Amino acid sequence: MRRQPRPLAYSVILALSTCGLSSAALAGEPPPALTPTPAPLVAPQTAPLQTAWSTAVTAKPLSNNVLRGLEFLAKHQLADGGWGQGEESANMGASMNGLAERSNVADTCVTLLALMRAGSTPREGVHAAALTRGLEFVLGKIEQSDADSLSITDVNGTRVQGKLGVHVDTFMASLALAEAKGLMPDAGREARLEKGLTKVLRKIEINQQADGGFESQGWAPVLAQAVAGKGINRAAQKGAVVSGESRKKFEDWANRQYDAKANRFEGEGSAGVNLYAAAATVGTLEESKNTRSMERADAEKKLADKRPMSVAENAKAQQVIVESANVDIAAGNAQQGVLKQLEDPSFVAGFGSNGGEEFLSYMLLAESLVAKGGNAWSDWDKAMTANLNRVQNGDGSWTGHHCITGRNFVTAAALLVLTADRAQVPLAAKIKQG
Repeated sequence: MRRQPRPLAYSVILALSTCGLSSAALAGEPPPALTPTPAPLVAPQTAPLQTAWSTAVTAKPLSNNVLRGLEFLAKHQLADGGWGQGEESANMGASMNGLAERSNVADTCVTLLALMRAGSTPREGVHAAALTRGLEFVLGKIEQSDADSLSITDVNGTRVQGKLGVHVDTFMASLALAEAKGLMPDAGREARLEKGLTKVLRKIEINQQADGGFESQGWAPVLAQAVAGKGINRAAQKGAVVSGESRKKFEDWANRQYDAKANRFEGEGSAGVNLYAAAATVGTLEESKNTRSMERADAEKKLADKRPMSVAENAKAQQVIVESANVDIAAGNAQQGVLKQLEDPSFVAGFGSNGGEEFLSYMLLAESLVAKGGNAWSDWDKAMTANLNRVQNGDGSWTGHHCITGRNFVTAAALLVLTADRAQVPLAAKIKQG
């Protein structure tokens, strides 16, 4: 008798159960895979973008579980404004020469992202003061760093650096500072943040290799690569002047990571964990798509205006539209690949147990799925919410069970998964996706 294929719902439930989670499935038929049309490189510098912001879906009220997690993070802010690794799983051994309670940029930035995602800003909200102090800690480290290397920190040997790469602090800072841009309490501190962000972006741009990657040592640096791609795109969306060439390198890197015909994600830098590779690819392309949608909306407006355009201006606007369409297709293909991968019970299990890498991967996937909406998002969100709530510690934190196990990082990453419906996207991207 011929064996019938398992329903997608069954496969995802089994996959989540493997890593200590149980879930409803992602549902819905993905669109057919398409092939992007080649387009020329964008100009070396892109003009600052301006847009309104929204959430892709109607956000839920903050749950008691989320509020408890936020309270845990607020209580563990250190005297200098930063956050350290915090308590680690017992199986990780010693506290790494006091690094558990020594502030570092990466752990601070992921915490800042969680506090901002929950609704506070450095200007207002329950955690406004904590955010301002945390950002001042990060900016102090950036200001002390040299002009040209990729490093922004003098705190080395952290768990997150060992697992995601030695420059993860720089990449996390690009994303956190971009999120905070325009939200500082006063003009002086806003100017300081923008100067720090400009310095970080330059470090990323001048140290990026021709293939879009970076020299880095780490267990799964592909996830840090995705954070860098999100950071540089989010900075562009918030009006920072960003290298168009650098953005294109991130796109090209992500495009090379997924083979639509074979439905396979490249494993380099992923420690052999397909979840990490897929999440990094989808996360990078989703953020690039958002930036491109803003550029496309501007180009379409120019073409629709009655104002006469030169041949060069018209050609440039048409090029922007083609490039945006290409990234839409690439992001859709990669997302389709993820939906297919969810039929494999081992995919969501990641390394086999939950470490910070799994939670960061879930965040990257969630921010793509919430943009897709529909059953794909609602089923994923229900599953993750139920199971993350189930494994939350009594003190409001979450614990990792391999590699990145520090409670501060893991708790912040878990909160970013639970609040993915609150992720802000350019309104142009939301309109474009219907």
